[in-house]
Amino acid sequence: MSRLRGRVVIAQGGGPTAVINQSLVGAVLESRKFPDITDVWGALHGVRGIVNETFVNLSEATTHNLERVAQTPSSALGSTRDKPDAEYCHRIFNVFRKHDVRYFFYIGGNDSSDTVRIVNEQADQEGYELRAIHIPKTVDNDLPVNDHCPGYPSAARFVTCAISGVNADNNALSGVYIAVIMGRHAGWLTAAAALARKHDDDGPHLVYVPERQFSIDRYLGDIDRVYQQHGRCIVALSEGVWATRNEKGKEIPLAADLMSKAGREPQVDAHGNIQLSGGALADELADIVQKRLNIKRVRSDTFGYLQRSFPGVVSNIDACEAREVGEKAAHYACRHNVDGSVVIKRIGNYAVKYELARLTDIAAKTRRLPDEYINADGNHVSDAFCNYLRPLLGDDLPCLERLSAPVARVG
Repeated sequence: MSRLRGRVVIAQGGGPTAVINQSLVGAVLESRKFPDITDVWGALHGVRGIVNETFVNLSEATTHNLERVAQTPSSALGSTRDKPDAEYCHRIFNVFRKHDVRYFFYIGGNDSSDTVRIVNEQADQEGYELRAIHIPKTVDNDLPVNDHCPGYPSAARFVTCAISGVNADNNALSGVYIAVIMGRHAGWLTAAAALARKHDDDGPHLVYVPERQFSIDRYLGDIDRVYQQHGRCIVALSEGVWATRNEKGKEIPLAADLMSKAGREPQVDAHGNIQLSGGALADELADIVQKRLNIKRVRSDTFGYLQRSFPGVVSNIDACEAREVGEKAAHYACRHNVDGSVVIKRIGNYAVKYELARLTDIAAKTRRLPDEYINADGNHVSDAFCNYLRPLLGDDLPCLERLSAPVARVG
């Protein structure tokens, strides 16, 4: 096939990350090198910007400006939680045809890849030549086929560093500390807390992920055991842990179950997902520990949005790979004239290569923590997971040390 001449449209969807703009800038700068590209447009606020025809002309952005944006967290173009159906995607396609858009790059996660798939299929059905590429992004690290996803290593580095600091604090003033960490269906980000451990008695002492059913009684038993052993306990828990199923067998998040029992109706987002953000789950889990185990000093935090776009703890590995998946998207579309989703594959220890997967292999699918990454008791992760994550966290992780000195002789 001959190369297509026309415009590029780039959009960002879903939750922001610390390195999503690296992918944006990589795709923009590479696309501008191809003579068949007439303009590179950025859609403001994802697919909503496309249907509303609100674009910025990134062909006229200076390289200096773009490079500064690349180092800035969150989505420079703005994002959206819109989940397009077939009718919505047809509106996207009509805007593309109206403005002679021949290349569509969408930076996002599961739902974004599905949007790319639908738009690509509609263009094919109408005989309109369009190259559509999904550029991976998600702090949840749950896209299939990929070894890992851009955005995850930096968010994991934040979690690791935060728990390291909490551990030092908890070691000085002992008690129980509970951290609720992002992860609706997959526990990749919560599992990153385990990399904070340096000494045998360091936290997190317990890690709970959505890949295992959660039990309040087992949770209390685990905390009691650790507290009796160490005089303190740090818990890392995914916001999406579940304890029950509904009549259709669907897992009900613990947060929603606790809200229902308290007489409050859980809120639902545009995708039909129960809202898990906020501190209610952390507060409830801390309150249960305090009352039922009679431990006075119990504290909890919900990391929330802090994990996604924190500028001070970006993994250099993550930043480089996020740039390269954007560049590869332009190469696949503009040079090789193909569609698909850019994926990261691990080789050796440690290097990566980039491939193009079929959109149908990525779209609307979720990759969860494999069994070998979770311990037998379902309350921590394995050494295999730690070995998987360690190289992704990048260079120069903060080193927290303890005093090593003998007890002074007095008298």
